[in-house]
This record gives sequence, structure tokens and C-alpha cells, in this order.
Amino acid sequence: MAAAHSILLICTVIVFLLHSCFADGHIFFEEKFEDGWEARWVKSDWKKSEGAAGGWIHTAGKWHGDPDDKGIQTHPDSRFFAISAKYPEFSNKDKTLVLQFSVKHEQDLDCGGGYIKLLSGDIDQESFGGETPYSIMFGPDICGYSTKKVHVILSYKGKNHPIEKDIPCETDQLTHVYTLIIRPDNTYSVLIDNIEKRSGSLYKDWKMLPPEKIKDPNVKKPEDWDDKEYIDDPEDKKPEGYDDIPAEIIDPEATKPEDWDDEEDGEWKAPTIPNPEYKGPWKPKRIKNPAYKGKWKAPMIDNPEFEDDPELYVFDNLKYIGIELWQVKSGSLFDNILVTDDLDYAKTFAVDTWGKNKEAEKKMFDEHKKKEEESKKDDDEDDDMDDDTEDSDKDEIEDSHDEL
Repeated sequence: MAAAHSILLICTVIVFLLHSCFADGHIFFEEKFEDGWEARWVKSDWKKSEGAAGGWIHTAGKWHGDPDDKGIQTHPDSRFFAISAKYPEFSNKDKTLVLQFSVKHEQDLDCGGGYIKLLSGDIDQESFGGETPYSIMFGPDICGYSTKKVHVILSYKGKNHPIEKDIPCETDQLTHVYTLIIRPDNTYSVLIDNIEKRSGSLYKDWKMLPPEKIKDPNVKKPEDWDDKEYIDDPEDKKPEGYDDIPAEIIDPEATKPEDWDDEEDGEWKAPTIPNPEYKGPWKPKRIKNPAYKGKWKAPMIDNPEFEDDPELYVFDNLKYIGIELWQVKSGSLFDNILVTDDLDYAKTFAVDTWGKNKEAEKKMFDEHKKKEEESKKDDDEDDDMDDDTEDSDKDEIEDSHDEL
């Protein structure tokens, strides 16, 4: 009885501690795509009339850590994909905003997006698409060799502002977790697989606000301002006869070939070679300019158009989450979407979903690739055998022709 009582007490303490950790946090949206997910999401008709709308498959994918841990996967190729879900409207004022999700590009994505959007106010979910205004767009985007980055686009006063910093994304075919954190002090962080990849200031890493200081447009460079650091040496003169030195001279080692016939081959002329005495067009020496005043810079003044906004981080009326993208090759699988103000919960959520399955998924992926390579090797060997058979048949036909 005492042992049982102790175990019960320990469990009670653990539950209390967990509750204490997350009691102050809010989970605004959480989606693991378990049974009933379709009732929470609306598939958009965007691009349907053009025959370019893609669909979604509820699956764990070709390789996974748990066959019951399913997400939604884009299908088929060369389509536009759009789907959204609604949650109770909220503002992140005075809160940390955390947007997190996992995505797996099973198709070895060569051109297409893998990002998610948060939207404010009311939208028509059935027509949600690329032109629908959004508040935040976040996630990986891959296209060819030039684009392999994480988008963080923030809407401010009706205009979308991309982050000015480069954040490389993951490009393999395994599941990865992307986390965006926006804090009330106007700082941010981007995590991939619970590891911080970029952090900084909303003021510095986006151009949402005009610059605080600008060059004084009313001040011009003085006419007598000399900003040439080096000048031609006025004392340096071109040597006499410099321009008479030819760039090429007749090769003194060349001799007329013995079999040269002037009547048939024409008059023989010795080839020319670069003249070692030729130094190129003459240029005077460069010297330090004694009148040099430095590079002129206009004085900086306060920008009259600048207006500070301590609530740069705030997104009011957040109400929808959506996936809207274009993919040449489909097969991206989205799962474990979370919107919260509790970063600790988000990190734990990532560990409890992606984290517990990543090793098993990697093992299954490696086995899948191994089978593919073995199958390809067998196909190549079969092709070689077919080629040998064709060559043998061809030889027999040629031999029979010879006998005839």
C-alpha cells in the first residue's frame, strides 16, 4: 500500500508540474490530422475551373515512424494546392506567437512551396488561393539551384514584407519541423527541428518601417570637393620613342621551309611574335591626390516619414490557417500544425510527434532507397542481357547471310 501511495503521489506531482508549465499558455490551433480532420478543413475550389487544382491524400507516406501518424499530402503533379481551417479569432498583442508545423518532401521536391499561412478577418475558404490576403507566410520554398530558403513574410499595413535575411531550408526527403517565434519585444526566431537557425529584430530584418535616418536631400556635394584619392602624376612624362615600339616583331628564329615554293605557295613571310620591348599603351604613374578630401557623404537627418511602431509584432483578428502553394512534383506531406503562445509547449509537441518517429522514419527511408537501388541495378543487368542477346541474334543472322 505504501509503495502504491508513493507512486500515486509521484504521478500527481508530475501532472501538477506539467499543468503548471502549460497553464499560462494558450493553444489557438493544433492539428495532427487524426480521424475527423476533414470536418475541420475546407478544400478550396481555387483553380478548379481551370483544371489546375490539386488534391490532398491522408497518409503517413511511403516512409514513416508510425503508420497511424498521418498528415495530408499534395497530389497530383503540376497543380495549385489550397486548403484552410478556422479557429477562434485572437490577437497576439502582448503574447509570444508561435507557428509550427512539419513537412516532408517525399517527391524530392525540385520546384514548389512547402509553407503555411496565417490569415486575419473573414475569408471565403472555398475560394482561398494565391490572391487571398494573409498576415504571415512561413515555411520552406525550393526551386532549382537558386531558391532553397525559408520564407518569413509579414504583412504590415496591407503590404507583404519578406525577411531580408537568408535562411536555408532542409532539402532532403525526410520530415522536418519549422517553427516561427514572434515576441512582444519585436524580436523573432526561426527554428528547424527545434534548433535555432536565425533570430533578430523585426525592425532590422524587415523593411516594414521607413528608415529612421535619411540623407539630407537639401545638402549637395560642394563643387570644389575633390573626392579622387589618386591622380595621374603630372611630373611623369612619356619617354621619347615610346609610341614607336611595335607590339609585334618578326620571329628571328623562323626560317623559310625548304619545300616552300614561291610560285605555288606565294611569297614566304616570317611569322611575328609579341615584342618583349613593348609595354602596352603608355600611362602616367598614379600618385596620392594632395587635394583629396575623402569620400563625400551627405549628412544624415531624421526621416520625416518615420513613425515608430512598438506594436510592429501585433497581428489582430487571426482567424484562419491555410496551405496555399504550387508544385511541379507533388508529394509534400504536412502534419502537426500548431499555433500557440507557449514556446515550451511547441518544443515538447515537436519532440512528441516528429522527435519520437524520426529515427524509425530514417531507417525506413534508407531501406526504401536501398531497394530502389537494387531494383535499378537488376533492371540495368536485364538491359545488358537483352543487348547481349540482340547482338548474338544479329551475329547469327549475319552468319546465315554469309552462308547464302
